Amino acid sequence: MARTTHLNALQALDMALREGSLQRAADKLGITPAAVGQRIRALEQFLETDLILRGRSGLQATPALQSALDDLRLAFDALDRVSDTLDFQRTSEIHIVGDPDWVDLWLSPRLPSFRAEYPNIFFNANGEGDVPMRLGAADIIVDRDPNGRTASGEILYHEVFLPVGSPENVGRVQDPHSAKTDDGSPRYLPVGQLSSREGMWQHSQKGGLEGFPLLHIKPRSDAPDIPGWADWLHRYPYERTSPERGVQYSLERNALDGVRSNAGLLICGLSCIIDDLHRGDLSLIFPARESLKAKHPYRIKVREETKTRPQVLRFLEWLHGEVAKTKTAMQAVLNADAL
Repeated sequence: MARTTHLNALQALDMALREGSLQRAADKLGITPAAVGQRIRALEQFLETDLILRGRSGLQATPALQSALDDLRLAFDALDRVSDTLDFQRTSEIHIVGDPDWVDLWLSPRLPSFRAEYPNIFFNANGEGDVPMRLGAADIIVDRDPNGRTASGEILYHEVFLPVGSPENVGRVQDPHSAKTDDGSPRYLPVGQLSSREGMWQHSQKGGLEGFPLLHIKPRSDAPDIPGWADWLHRYPYERTSPERGVQYSLERNALDGVRSNAGLLICGLSCIIDDLHRGDLSLIFPARESLKAKHPYRIKVREETKTRPQVLRFLEWLHGEVAKTKTAMQAVLNADAL
């Protein structure tokens, strides 16, 4: 490993020790916990020694690292100051750290429209983009963590969670026997469950969820109020045994890939799928009014040093315009029984 390639690994190591966990370090750096762990392991393999230990209070430095720990922290504090001082060199870049689902499913599909108008403004969002991720604080942070870095930030909007599926699966839920092939036979196999009392197969009733595979999003520390099927079924009394069972996904985008391939049904954020609904790629299973509002809104925090940069101001104006469109589209869906 060349000397110049140590920096990202050392940054991951420093942040993991400061935060006490790989997850919180990943949130700060805008990468995945697995990527943080991989960078630290690569450094350990290069040095042929362990650098961190897992203790009751979180991650801790090993004796081998302890003697260098103060210098490590001082070095990155100094790099942060240099990064702020030399910020004028990055006036054409905007660095964003955001909720992974929001960045993947809301921001990224919309960014091309901004870039078409301003082709000389470059982005890095959660470690990916036109320019490499830089040391120091991000220009803009967006998330829903009530105790996180945007706790005092401006509110963008409240997310709304509701059940979605592929058009094929939603058709089966709404009426398992209505869809026919050209020869008059049922288009879909019947779904349901085996009754433990009678030992007989019970077909799903119209509008029922019994027998349909349910997909889930794993809870995250930076988004503590992501509701799932158990929460939704507690509010809306549709019959479904063992609503907690099913495949779990770390990211909503991966779960939605499963939905599109007819692998199951999912509770997900409306703002992130609004365009899929209008294109007909996804469908609502039940009336949109049967939804759950997120307890905590998406908030945005802009770094003080960048608030007056023309490029950032242009982006923020565009962002608020896109948010306004999203809020209007979400309200239209919620006010209607179906698209």
